[in-house]
Amino acid sequence: MIEVRDLRKEYGGFAAVEGSTFSVDRGEVFGIIGPNGAGKTTTLKMLAGLIEPTAGDVQIAGLAADDSAMRRRLGFLPEESPLYEEMTPISYLTFFADLYDVPENQAITRIHDTLDRLDLQHRDRPLGDMSKGMKRKVAIARSLINDPDVLVYDEPASGLDPLTTNFIIDFTTELAEAGKTIVFSAHNLYHVESICDRVAIMNQGSIVARGPLETLREEHGETTYHVYTTIELPGSEQQNGRYVRSVNSMGEVEATREDAAERGGEVVDIRTEEASLEEVFLNVADEPAQAAATGTTGTGTVDPGE
Repeated sequence: MIEVRDLRKEYGGFAAVEGSTFSVDRGEVFGIIGPNGAGKTTTLKMLAGLIEPTAGDVQIAGLAADDSAMRRRLGFLPEESPLYEEMTPISYLTFFADLYDVPENQAITRIHDTLDRLDLQHRDRPLGDMSKGMKRKVAIARSLINDPDVLVYDEPASGLDPLTTNFIIDFTTELAEAGKTIVFSAHNLYHVESICDRVAIMNQGSIVARGPLETLREEHGETTYHVYTTIELPGSEQQNGRYVRSVNSMGEVEATREDAAERGGEVVDIRTEEASLEEVFLNVADEPAQAAATGTTGTGTVDPGE
């Protein structure tokens, strides 16, 4: 559905995005994360055809990013989305439906169905009198007015209260389940971790790692095994009448089992704690600095088949 090859964007000789390559399948949720200035928003705007790449290629559903036909297949939500505040949600969305040549009867049905799903009330109230969360819901409805196949969302829940944030994240999940292909960025890594099939981590304009979350955890995270025993062992702590030793490999798990047996005890439970996406991100983001200090370079994680 989305193919990006060797994407580059320069501003006055400075590379805001350098050599980005990735693909996104139909119905997939693909997250792009990274620190401020990493190139996330620039990448999303190039996908949406709002910025022309200096080099490289973007294909959306087989169409070039600058093809007007592609824009009818895509819905874009920028991080900041000013609305025409004197208009109501209905008049605003009807205006955009007309821009996309959506038939009037179909547009009205789609508008009300989408606002129902977004649980937006007060549809005849001027947008300028609405809360930020309500305005964000209207902006999301606008991105769906042409019933696009691909959605590109830049920080869809930016600056919203936790209740509205969770609602929008859940709604994004529903869109993916309905077959929409979604690419989005977010600073809240918990949300990225909860809904993304794959993630690309950007730093200093480049994708430094990408792949399924499990692959990223394996390559850039650390798994901790909490081994519970009936007897105290060196390095263990007492917890609820048992003892727990935390180790980082299955070899150490087996060594703990042997230590317990030698002392007349046994292992009664093993619990696995995987690295969070935040821990993976911090590890990956720190790698360029470590590479610069040692004079080495990294290639990052590569998805099979890319």
